[in-house]
Amino acid sequence: MTFKAPDSLSEQIARHLGEKIITGELKAGERIQELRVAGELDVSRGSVREAYLILERRHLIDILPRRGAVVSEMTPRHVRNVYEVNILLLTQLARRATPVWQESDLPEFLQLLDEMDGYLQRNQAIDFHNASFRFARMAYRFAENPYLEEILEDLQPLMRRTYYYAIRTAKIEMEKSMKMFRDLMECILSRNTDGAVKTLELFGQHQCETVLAFLENAQGS
Repeated sequence: MTFKAPDSLSEQIARHLGEKIITGELKAGERIQELRVAGELDVSRGSVREAYLILERRHLIDILPRRGAVVSEMTPRHVRNVYEVNILLLTQLARRATPVWQESDLPEFLQLLDEMDGYLQRNQAIDFHNASFRFARMAYRFAENPYLEEILEDLQPLMRRTYYYAIRTAKIEMEKSMKMFRDLMECILSRNTDGAVKTLELFGQHQCETVLAFLENAQGS
């Protein structure tokens, strides 16, 4: 693979490696060899090192003495911390979005929900997963707060990693996710802020427990 656009090369490399971490192709504790990455992507080692710094800032890798870049571990404490922060941020976004949306905002969200339902019916977990985060990104503008938007965006890769752990375990988790999005949309359409917040809180807690159970089973096997 060869990347263009030198002004954003390190970000492109970071995104490429990040997807491999998020989907589990690169596993926790695995070393990511700088020279191999540079060769496979036909980029300089300096660009790879810059990409590593981006991935470290996003908590997807650790840069260790004498070992270099290593995929970050997924521990129970890590999962609880990620969901705690994400629930706080998303519920704040819901509080801001519910009262201010306009009729012209609805079609793109409703279209995406239908698209997600199609992914669910075809059991396309990765496509469903990606669409879920497009939904969240589309809602950022309602925050009307660039700092909240920036924090949410920076947290997305880490959150996507834990979320993918949840939905890839069984199709029923995609079904529960789909129900959450439908329930959330109903609350937003009725401008029921408390309902939207409660929906996100309960679903976040459920997913956190799902990921923790997955980790426990993986460690025991």
